[in-house]
Parts: sequence; structure tokens; C-alpha cells
Amino acid sequence: MLWRSQVPEWSDEHERKLRSLEVDEHGPGTVLRDFEALLAFVRQRELPVSKTYQLLPVKVLPEINARLAQPIELGLRRPQLKSYPHIQGLYLLLRASGLGRIDGRPSRPVLVIDQRVHDSWAGLNPAERYFTLLEAWLLRGHPEIVGERASGLHFIGDHFSDCANLLQMANGEGLAIGDDDRAEWVLRYRPGLHGVALLELFGFLSIVRGPPQRGAGWQIEHITSTPLGTALFALLGKELFSDFDKLLELQETPPESFGALQPLVRPYVPAWQNNLSLPAWAFRTGIHVFKASLGPRLWRRIAIPADLTLDDLAETIIGAFEFDYDHLYRFSYRNRFGVETHVNHPYLDEGPWTSEVRVGDVPLPEGQSLGFLYDFGDWWEFDVSLERVDPPDRAMKEPAILDTRGQAPEQYPNWEE
Repeated sequence: MLWRSQVPEWSDEHERKLRSLEVDEHGPGTVLRDFEALLAFVRQRELPVSKTYQLLPVKVLPEINARLAQPIELGLRRPQLKSYPHIQGLYLLLRASGLGRIDGRPSRPVLVIDQRVHDSWAGLNPAERYFTLLEAWLLRGHPEIVGERASGLHFIGDHFSDCANLLQMANGEGLAIGDDDRAEWVLRYRPGLHGVALLELFGFLSIVRGPPQRGAGWQIEHITSTPLGTALFALLGKELFSDFDKLLELQETPPESFGALQPLVRPYVPAWQNNLSLPAWAFRTGIHVFKASLGPRLWRRIAIPADLTLDDLAETIIGAFEFDYDHLYRFSYRNRFGVETHVNHPYLDEGPWTSEVRVGDVPLPEGQSLGFLYDFGDWWEFDVSLERVDPPDRAMKEPAILDTRGQAPEQYPNWEE
């Protein structure tokens, strides 16, 4: 594997370091203190998030930054979320852990704390919280959650590889960054500044910061790996991230709950006994009422029983707009962690497939939307908003069109005209 040569060989020194590890609210790193600060901030209010990427509003970032253990100083007039890498990293943990979820209508999505997940979080000790957040980052922390693009196709081992490589380069005397434009450029993309910030938050990197510069963001002068960082990455590299088959299994079937790293770490950190519990999605019965739109004045309201499939929903949408039902399609939605999920036409190679997923299987909160892409050539994009779920009706066996607005467009327009 590419990253096998990028992590240090597991040694007795690494084992001693992990066996002596004690985790509390004050360390290692500041991740627990800063994460609790973000949790408290979100719990005190309903935060509107951006519609496309569901990111924190810009106006609250300076206040959150001030609450962190080590606030950063910026020389920017109009900073964005990525201008505050530590907040961006903490927000990644909030969504990837399932503690933060998005509610509200598509026109006004808001960030809230999932109370059931928070109740489970409150019952964990500091070590359990620390390693839950580490697992959320390494195994669930898709960069898409915070509006970042993965380099190429995102694979579950990529981010570990980038971080392990950086820890190796920063071992010993460390890396001087301040006067090295190439090194600074590399950090921005591999592992990204929010990845560097998370390495610092977890206590895996020691960072010397530079003074703010006008028109510039976070200034890094020097970075050095910590003994904990090299020890923990050596362990994970040996036990998991050098095994392609294990990684592929995690990639194809992500664990529904936390604890995938627990068997690897607990022999050295016995305080990790319990894991964060995520409530499983249960099949939702009832009549689902969707509003399928091609614009604000062109839509169809559709009612469909929960036990029918997304194939049935697709056929109903296409029929309601008087299109020919002879092209491929897919449904898309953001899952509970903020990662886009696709359900594909049965003729496509990769599942899940629309012929197998029932309407009631889709974990879509009321008020949220499915994207429906029809015809990969002409590229018709529908917004399919779940308006409500009515009680089950045994008499209703097929989908029904409840209301229409606007004249259906021509499916194959003559663009020259």
C-alpha cells in the first residue's frame, strides 16, 4: 500500500507511549475542550446554514473562534469557514459524529444538535469521547461535509495517508513552513489546513504560529510531530490502514455505529469501554407527499405509499411531466452526516438501486429534498421535496398526482430554435 511506507514501524517505545496515555478534558490537545465549546454554542441557538453545502454562517465564526482554547488571528477582511481551519475541523467532527444534524426547509436549513445522540455522548468518559471523535474524523470525515473536494475519488484511507505522511516529515526537528511556499501549498491540499488543524487539536502536531499578515489567513511557522501522534498512527497503520481488504470493507459498508477502532486501541487504552450510539433509521410508514419541481412555477405534488420503490416514484415524476420513460436516472440526498448519497437506476453498475430501495427506507426528514437527475444526456434536474408524511391508507396502492402547477416543458427541445 502507498501509505505503508509513510508510517513509522510499530515499536516498544510506541507501545509504552500509548499505555501511559491519560485522556481528560485538558488533553491531549484541546480537541475535547474546543468541541464542547462548539457544542454549547450550537445548543444555545438554531443556526442557519448555507443551502448548498450546509456550512456554518460566516457571521458567527469570530465568536466561535474566540471561545477556542487557542484562537487564531487573521489578516482577512472577509474570512470564510475555511479561513478558520480549527472551526472547519470541529464542524467536520460535529457532523461526522452525528451530533449535529440539519433540520428545516430547503429554503432555510438550520443546524441543531441531535438530542438522542447527545444523550449518548453525555454518558461517555473523556477517553471514549476523544477516540469517538478520532474515529469520526478518520473513518467518516468525508471532506465534502465541510465543502471541500477530495483529491480524485475519495477513499477511506486517503486522509490517513496524507496525515501519516505529514507526521513522518515533521518528525524529529520538524518542518519549517513560514518561508517555504511549496510546503505551505502542500499543506493546503494534503491533508488540507483543516486536517493540519485537527492534527493539532488531537495533540498529534505541535505548531508554532506566526503573526497575522494583512490579506492572509492562518500563519504557520513550524510544525513538529508529537510522540503521541507517531505512536497512534504507527498502531493504526499496522493494524488497519495497511490492510486493503479491511479498508475496502469499511468503504463499501460503513459501520452503522462507532467502535471500529476500539479493538485496536483498547489493549493500550482500557478506559475506552463504551461507544457513541447512533439511532438507526427505521422504515417510515405512511403516505409520502412530495413536491417535484423544475422551478418555482413548475411543479407536481405526488403522493406515494411508503412500501413502493424509488423506481415507482421516478416513473410517477416522469409521467407527471409527460416525459418519455426511457432514460437512466438517479436520486441523490445528503445523509445524516452531510455526505451526498446516490440511489441509482437498476441498469447502472453501482448500487444501491432504485428497484430495491423503498420510499420509506430513505432517511429524509420532512422538509428536506431529494435530487432527481433524469437522462444523463439532456440532464433534467428535479428538486423532490418531502412536504409531509400522512398516515397509512390501505386503500391507496398506487402513486397519485395531487396537484400541478405550470405547463410541462418539451422533453427534446430544438435548441436551434
